Amino acid sequence: MSAADWISRGVSRFTATEKSSSKTVPGATAAAEKSAVAPKSTASATTPADRSTRERLQATLRRKQEALSPRVLRRTLTELQAVVDPHVSEVEGGRRAKGIAAWYAGATAEQRYDAWLLMSEQFGPKVEKVAAARELYEAALGSPEEGQAEIRLRRAFVSPRTRLLQRFSVFAEGIQFLVDMRAELLPYLKSDKRLLALDAELENLFSTWFDVAFLELRRISWDSPASMIEKLIKYEAVHAIKGWADVKNRLGSDRRCYGFFHPRLPDVPLIFVEVALADEMSSDIMPLLDELAAAADLKKATTAIFYSISNTQTGLRGVSFGDSLIKRVVETLKEEFPKLKTFATLSPIPGFRSWLSKNAAIVLEKMGSKERAALGRSVGVEALTAAQFLTAAEGALALPEKSLIRQMLLQCAAHYLGRLLDEGKPMDPVARFHLGNGARIERLNWAGDPSPKGLKQSYGLMVNYLYDLKRLDKHRALLAKGNIPVSGTVQNFLLDGFK
Repeated sequence: MSAADWISRGVSRFTATEKSSSKTVPGATAAAEKSAVAPKSTASATTPADRSTRERLQATLRRKQEALSPRVLRRTLTELQAVVDPHVSEVEGGRRAKGIAAWYAGATAEQRYDAWLLMSEQFGPKVEKVAAARELYEAALGSPEEGQAEIRLRRAFVSPRTRLLQRFSVFAEGIQFLVDMRAELLPYLKSDKRLLALDAELENLFSTWFDVAFLELRRISWDSPASMIEKLIKYEAVHAIKGWADVKNRLGSDRRCYGFFHPRLPDVPLIFVEVALADEMSSDIMPLLDELAAAADLKKATTAIFYSISNTQTGLRGVSFGDSLIKRVVETLKEEFPKLKTFATLSPIPGFRSWLSKNAAIVLEKMGSKERAALGRSVGVEALTAAQFLTAAEGALALPEKSLIRQMLLQCAAHYLGRLLDEGKPMDPVARFHLGNGARIERLNWAGDPSPKGLKQSYGLMVNYLYDLKRLDKHRALLAKGNIPVSGTVQNFLLDGFK
């Protein structure tokens, strides 16, 4: 019997003695045969126990809300500690980690929660070791021993948790296991701060393992394996793909799709971007999604439109490679199509409608009396209220070009995108991404997305972000100073008297 099987069998055997049948873990060996490391999808876990794992490990009886009894918790901790046993090789540690992963695949959401708590609370840096190393470092400052003392301090901060997680990366599916595990625990971070250390450790490791230097840019085309195209359909997050005809259109001759791939996850694009080649900047998403539309003439193409960028791995939140993806795609496109001069997006404004619904009253209060009166008369009232304004905005698609309500919506969108910052970053999540990459808000597009989703997010409004390759650093510098870069056209829409 291998060490991995022994660990799996040991944990599952002790867990199987739990009184509640709903919390019984199936045999780990059987679980491994079905899915060695892929965690099950769980909607939620029960409210975490109030007692820390330290208290539970010293206890005799289990409280009602606790998934694992003290005896099984101690056994599970022993198995986790065996993974980082300094006397075993990295290969053997990897085998033991695989055994834990097999148990985890068959565990309930509550049992997985207990495993997270053990990893977070029981594998931190040794306080005494850190304190001693810090004392030596402070004493060595300015002396020839300072460098050696710094190395010792750095090593003291390397926790057993780091080594534990690294052992999971040894076996083939281990990195995907850790990414999936983090995706599961992310929703619980706000309600249980005990998990923050584990999350921070995972994010730190992922930032190294998924550095862009290790990622491969690959084109995804209609000739790619069907399994790859199915992943595009599954993970498309901006404009849902309706079927094979839809995806074939998005991979047509006038389109390009590129993704970043990691060598340990070779069949899964970590992030992918869909690009349309055209002779001008697009203002409407519908022609791009029209399955029956004729392909654009590539000989006349001067513009590349990035109309969808999707991350596929929730567990990699906080690991940024979108900026590098766009840069690499631009370089690749320029090599294939030297005539391309303009690189822009056609992007949604996902947070606009929600923001306006909460701030319409404030917007109206800051308007001049004449402007507000005129706006009210345009909908047949004398004193326009926030509720009346928002009701009028519901019919956005039917508003004529000179409608004051329509103009007001454009002004509010320009203000939302071009002036509002949250802790120094643009408030809208898509704006935060593109402006952080050095783009500029170029143009607002009325009825750019008339779909139900587009209306729900932003009354159908879309925006073009322009990637001016010569001004990316300038735009980043402006943003760092609290100034969002916008074009003259968008500047004209900004509301007077608002900051």
